[in-house]
Amino acid sequence: MVKRILPKILAKQTVAQSSFFSIESLNLLFSNGEKRTYERIKPSNRNAVMTVPITEQGDLLLVREYAAGTERYELGFPKGLIDFGESPQEAAMRELKEEIGFGANTLIPLKEVILAPSYFSSRMTLFIAKNLYTEKLKGDEPEPLEIVRWPQTQTEELLAHLDFCEARSITALMLSFRYFEKNDN
Repeated sequence: MVKRILPKILAKQTVAQSSFFSIESLNLLFSNGEKRTYERIKPSNRNAVMTVPITEQGDLLLVREYAAGTERYELGFPKGLIDFGESPQEAAMRELKEEIGFGANTLIPLKEVILAPSYFSSRMTLFIAKNLYTEKLKGDEPEPLEIVRWPQTQTEELLAHLDFCEARSITALMLSFRYFEKNDN
């Protein structure tokens, strides 16, 4: 493995600002003398969680919610930002209760992922949630979410479903499938 020297940041500048994020321009000097300008979402130090809830009957619980980026309803697993002062586990439990009305007695961490490291620094911790119990918290969604039960035995069909396209949900599904293959549920 080649040891890499991190580029030197010569300048940072905010080039666009919204109520949700800032776009930052970075002027970089690489160790070979090359200079480049990169743009990224300015780091916010706000990470997120996503949970694959599995019922005692072996059903996956998904939510269908509106996604402004694609301008349509998408099918995926419960997810959300980690609030200040929360651990990823606490955030996962809160999001489960807000989005699907269940808590979990067992949370199994799968992996921490980054969506697009060239443009974002935010991380998402993926979990499996088992041994579910009913508990509902009020969420921040503008409309009620549709909860979709999907048999865990029909993973291939879920992967082919037209509304199940989000890379993070697909990653969480595949990692949970691998986990259960190795651990026999």
